[in-house]
Amino acid sequence: MYYDHFVLPFTIGLITLLVYLCIKYYKWIKSFPKEERKKIRKGLFSLQTIRSGWEIFRESLLHHNIFKTNPMLGYMHMTFAFGWFLLIVVGKIESMIYHTSAFNPPYFAIFFRYFHPANETFPYSETFAFLMDLILLFLLIGIGLAVTKRFYSRLFGMKKTTKQRAYDLLILTVLWLIFPVRFLAESFTSGLNGGGSFLTYNAGNFFSGFLPLEHLSYPAWWVYSSLLGLFFLLLPFSRYMHIPTEMVYIFLKNWGVKQGREYNGFSEIQVNSCSRCGICINTCQLNSSCGINDTQPVYFLRRIRNHEPLSQQAEDCLMCGRCEESCPVGINLNAIRQSQRPDTIRVTKDTYTYVPQPQVKTAKVAYFAGCMSHLTPGIIKSMQQIFAKANVDYSFIDEKAGVCCGRPLALSGNWQAAQVVMDKNQEMIEASNADILVTSCPICYKTFKEDYTLKAKVMHHTEYIEMLLRDGKLKVNNMDLKTVFHNPCELGRGSRIVSAPENVLNQVSYKITTVYDGKKSLCCGGSLANTAIDSKQKTKISGDTVKAYAAYHPDVIVTACPLCKKTLSKTSTKIPVRDIAELVAEA
Repeated sequence: MYYDHFVLPFTIGLITLLVYLCIKYYKWIKSFPKEERKKIRKGLFSLQTIRSGWEIFRESLLHHNIFKTNPMLGYMHMTFAFGWFLLIVVGKIESMIYHTSAFNPPYFAIFFRYFHPANETFPYSETFAFLMDLILLFLLIGIGLAVTKRFYSRLFGMKKTTKQRAYDLLILTVLWLIFPVRFLAESFTSGLNGGGSFLTYNAGNFFSGFLPLEHLSYPAWWVYSSLLGLFFLLLPFSRYMHIPTEMVYIFLKNWGVKQGREYNGFSEIQVNSCSRCGICINTCQLNSSCGINDTQPVYFLRRIRNHEPLSQQAEDCLMCGRCEESCPVGINLNAIRQSQRPDTIRVTKDTYTYVPQPQVKTAKVAYFAGCMSHLTPGIIKSMQQIFAKANVDYSFIDEKAGVCCGRPLALSGNWQAAQVVMDKNQEMIEASNADILVTSCPICYKTFKEDYTLKAKVMHHTEYIEMLLRDGKLKVNNMDLKTVFHNPCELGRGSRIVSAPENVLNQVSYKITTVYDGKKSLCCGGSLANTAIDSKQKTKISGDTVKAYAAYHPDVIVTACPLCKKTLSKTSTKIPVRDIAELVAEA
């Protein structure tokens, strides 16, 4: 039996961690709505489970998404995750071959170099020694990169790294020490008994020339075991809870579990899946344009975990989705933040009795302009012209009277008030008996698509115009204009509508390709979701966005949202800003 008292810190820490995780995950999953728990049972023995295993390997170990965004940061994360994984797996295989049993004590593979005398040989012992030294070197390089990033983040292309609490710094220090101490323990043992390979053997010979290794080797193994045990005990209460939780989250989301309006156990799993990589800090325009650097998801989620006040951070967000799009874990950041906004507005069905119920005519196509389109009437006139040119018989739902789609209320957390608005709109839209509902506002589009139960197919006007062009019902000329396209947040990132507006724009102009195309689009700054920043800060964001697109020297900045058009037009004094419908109507 291979045993020494120094294995106790590691063993106690590991068992405590496993028991804690089992209890915690059980409580979280038990709090899921009944329908979501059914998805788990249904998905458990499906192909999605296999897919989840591959995603865990690709994202939790190789950090593929971080690599795409920041290769150096991705490599650093991979050295820790994949390196530690290889150290465990290869070490386990090595111990099984030596011991000819798969049921070795859990600690045997971890402390194999202590228990395995150097003069004993077994099949491929030299190969395993080489591999284990190579993996250890891989991890030590990762430690070096992590330390460098902490103090010189700009070398990694990051303006800032996440700010740490004293507790976070403690466990971070423990993690940084684990592998250097293992290197010393194995090297000291090698210097006394031989063994090891190119790294630990040569280091052992070097240390034996000036250190009393017979007095240092055994204490080094104690320190290594104690660091591992301490890391396991601290992990559940630190950022490193993401290591096991991210894997649970990947399974759940692939089984179809979704974030609802309420904050629940699934929200907790997502919050604890955040690795605090800091990518969201750089993508946030509140940071880059306004210098606001305490509200990004990495800090907001940390406040939730630490049960700290977060009302300011809950409100101070553009909800543009840039952070969510760049999040390597795929956390539903906007939905979680929205769930933390209090429902304070009291609205009843009588609230909107002042709005007359319009006589909605029946037609195959219904058009809902939305509040912001009525404040930018050029878009409505252009859509009316397009409908006329294509001989479309349509019903203009909110031509004379209407209410908001409900999205602004929902964004503020007032779901009950939003539902009253939605019910009133649904009644009007259903009265038209339309097969297609066209809207010019991406905010309305996303709301009708996701929060209503409409029978009609919901289309943004860029999708509808593309369909008219494709079916030959609308003819356009390609104008001699160079354009850049600003894809609104709720359209590109929020609703995944990318190809339709670009296809339309390519037919009426020469569209310049930019680094901000598609889901990488910048926010205009006019977000209805942020109630914390003032008009000057919104103007600063808008101005920076205009500068970014103006750098491509277009004749026109084109967008597909009345709010974006209105916001960008205020700061774009030299280059006109137009909605894509206006450009199509002209063409």
